Amino acid sequence: MTQPAHRSSFDRGYVLRRWLTRVLKYAVAIFVSLLVLGPLYIAVAGGFKESGELINNPFALPRSWILDNYRYIFALESFWLQLRNSAILMVGTVVLATLSASMAAFVFARMRFRGRDTLFNIFMIGLMFPIVVAILPLYILIRQLGLINSLPGLILVQSAFQLSGMILILRSFFQSIPIELEDATYIDGGTAWTFFWRVLLPLSKPALAANAALAMVFSWNLLFLPLLTLNDEALYTLPLGTMQFFGQYTANWSRLMAFIVAAMMPAIVFYLLAERQIVEGLTGGSVKG
Repeated sequence: MTQPAHRSSFDRGYVLRRWLTRVLKYAVAIFVSLLVLGPLYIAVAGGFKESGELINNPFALPRSWILDNYRYIFALESFWLQLRNSAILMVGTVVLATLSASMAAFVFARMRFRGRDTLFNIFMIGLMFPIVVAILPLYILIRQLGLINSLPGLILVQSAFQLSGMILILRSFFQSIPIELEDATYIDGGTAWTFFWRVLLPLSKPALAANAALAMVFSWNLLFLPLLTLNDEALYTLPLGTMQFFGQYTANWSRLMAFIVAAMMPAIVFYLLAERQIVEGLTGGSVKG
């Protein structure tokens, strides 16, 4: 049996629209990938070039792979000092922010008291304000507390700015944990702390890992707060060291590229190792248990 002409033209139009939509999606994906990976490729390849070759042909592969730039970077005592400071700052921020956010999210998700939702909304206001908006009051507060030029003070501030997003993610995940598990804990003689520490946190590992990974990347790449609060070069982090290195080696672009790649590789490795946990943690709370 032959199909009507209008049905056949409709099918061809539908297939054509699907094909064009798919082509457009792939084109956008390729374009965005080039925008993201293009600068990374130039930096990585540029670290193995001489400055003249990098300036004349930044997109080509190196004619000869030169390791002198990376040898020079890894021989710098200041690089390893900044790496250590960044690691201390990252670990301190992750531990403090994750512990504080998990306890606050537990209260907002599982306990009932007057004003709970209002207090939660006040915390969420923090998502609306970037660090730049609050930088002047922050600086005054840090100075009055005597935490200028101090890594612990910087850890405290960075953790505070991580709380709103972390609480939002963890609260959603905690709410997805079945209430029956909490009731069983109380029946067995446990307390709210028992349920939080022995039941809720082990079941929330994806969300905790996602928060930790995001806090790692945030802390590792943060420039503005360390620039404002750290004056001693012995306390400089890698972003500050990169800015300082740029001022010293503006004419040597290949060596600058090598420093940039060395500084950003830990953050990239952190993200790649934790990518699965980030996705699971951000989407796990969307389905109620």
